[in-house]
Amino acid sequence: MKHLTVLSLFILTLLPSCSRKQGDVSLAEVEVQRVALAEAAKTMTLTGEIRAQVESDLGFRTDGRITERLVDIGDHVFAGQILAKLDPHEQQAAVDAAESDVRAAEAKLRNETSNLERQKFLLSRKANPPSEYDRAEESFRTAQSSLDAAKAQRGTARDALAQTELRAGNAGTITARNAEIGQVVSAGQRVFVLAHDGPRDAVFNVNESVFGNQPVDRNIPIQIKLVANPSIQTTGKVREVTPTLSGAGGTLAVKVGLDESPPGITLGAVIFGEGPVNSQRAITLPPGSLASVAGQPSVWIVDPATSAVSPRPITIARYETDRLVVAAGLRPGDLVVTCNAQKMSPNQTVAIAEVQQP
Repeated sequence: MKHLTVLSLFILTLLPSCSRKQGDVSLAEVEVQRVALAEAAKTMTLTGEIRAQVESDLGFRTDGRITERLVDIGDHVFAGQILAKLDPHEQQAAVDAAESDVRAAEAKLRNETSNLERQKFLLSRKANPPSEYDRAEESFRTAQSSLDAAKAQRGTARDALAQTELRAGNAGTITARNAEIGQVVSAGQRVFVLAHDGPRDAVFNVNESVFGNQPVDRNIPIQIKLVANPSIQTTGKVREVTPTLSGAGGTLAVKVGLDESPPGITLGAVIFGEGPVNSQRAITLPPGSLASVAGQPSVWIVDPATSAVSPRPITIARYETDRLVVAAGLRPGDLVVTCNAQKMSPNQTVAIAEVQQP
């Protein structure tokens, strides 16, 4: 009974869409459509959000306690900007020690250089044996190696000190914050998420069953509209579909690359997208074709030889705003009454006013 009520309401709602005048009751003037297969892509509307095509997780490259946080969610940053700092005392102490080692190694090298020059002079005068010069030369090379090692250690210490400052690698917008002042973080732990400036995506979580066994057509344009103000809109095409299911609901993340980002369509904005899915050839009819005969969705078929009508039960694949998609019950070439179908009666003779194309 509930099915019949819904079907009746659907028919009554669509009745004004066909208002052709009738003649004599025994010879009603009707419009018909010759049944044929046509493209019947299903139009789907989904809600999603705007995200950057490129996002980065930002974290320190060393362990430490956060002493400063200089940005927050929603802030726009430039490449190289300092976002947060760690307590640098330990790293600064290592730098100071390395600097001291370098100075000591430099003093040692100066002494060994002077000694080598003196031994070279004495050797030229044959005042000392060659073995003394060889020992001086070996000491010089050892001092030179020690200085190189001290400088390398100083470079490592300076790099560790620099790593206590977290900087943005690209210009963009902070979209997430995962740490606070006073928190101890480990190397590589995510502190911020940075959405890079540049191209934007409309991201939708779509149930796998929407696509069936057909691949997603990446060439079909998708209409993107801002939920808060549908007059702000743009278009895009499917750029990426996650290859594996994610989430408890078994959804796929579909990313639609925007052709352009008008003002208002910003990061995090809630949008809805409209586009066709599962494009296939099927039989479609105007809503006014639908009637209810013996409690079943039906249409009226015109016999070309007698101009009499007879009911034909059909199976509806789906109802759309301006058409019905028929799953079964009709054959290509059938003449279907498309106007005032609910007023027909079996074997009624009709006059065909117009043959519509699907």
